[in-house]
Parts: sequence; C-alpha cells; structure tokens
Amino acid sequence: MNQKIRVLIAKAGLDGHDRGAKVIAAALRDAGMEVIYTGLRKTPEAIVEAALQEDVNAIGISSLSGAHMTIFPKVKNLMKEKGMDDVLLFGGGIVPQEDIVRLKELGIGEIFTPGASTFVIVDYIKNMFKLPV
Repeated sequence: MNQKIRVLIAKAGLDGHDRGAKVIAAALRDAGMEVIYTGLRKTPEAIVEAALQEDVNAIGISSLSGAHMTIFPKVKNLMKEKGMDDVLLFGGGIVPQEDIVRLKELGIGEIFTPGASTFVIVDYIKNMFKLPV
C-alpha cells in the first residue's frame, strides 16, 4: 500500500462524549494516516455513507452510550450491503468483555477499552494493512 491509510472516526447515536475519539484521531494523524472525523451523533447510515464517499480503509467508532450491540452490527451490515468488505471496522469505548467477544464473532475488528494506548491502536491498524510499525 503506497497511499496513506484513510480512517474515518465516528461517534454514533446519542453519545455526546468525543474527547477519546478526538485523541485517537490526533494519534492516527500523528502516525501519518489521513483521518476524517464525522463529529457527534451520527447514524450508522451516515457513518457508512461518509466512509463510502471518503473511500476509507478503516472505520473506527467510539461508543460510550451502551448502544454498541446495536450500532456496530448495524454499521457492519450496511458496509456489507455496500460492498465494503475490504474496509476494517474497529472501535472503542465502554464495552464489556463478553460483548467484545460477540462483536468479534460478527466480524468487527478490535474493540479498545478506556486506557488503551494510542500506540497499540496505531500499531493495530498498521498491522491490519501490513505496514511497518
């Protein structure tokens, strides 16, 4: 991959806390990725449409509202409908371990919980696209 990795960072649903999403967006930019931040309170449809329009390689969703078991599968299904099988979907937020297991079974990538190192997140994305870390 000679181009920069393009990542869309989104806040879905009624969740109004975006500090973590902004910190991740800045870390990914600092690591040389192109980052599109959608802002607060986006629907799954708006997230997938923005990802499609921006031709991203990955979508990262921050979820602190407890709606992760609705939002992540909905985004994943919309991605599949749009033929976005080569786009990585990952996320972060307050997600119980048993829900993380279920989300991964549905094809969602890594879910980072509070306190995760930005370096670990950057390395995860680079590894998914076979770039040197």
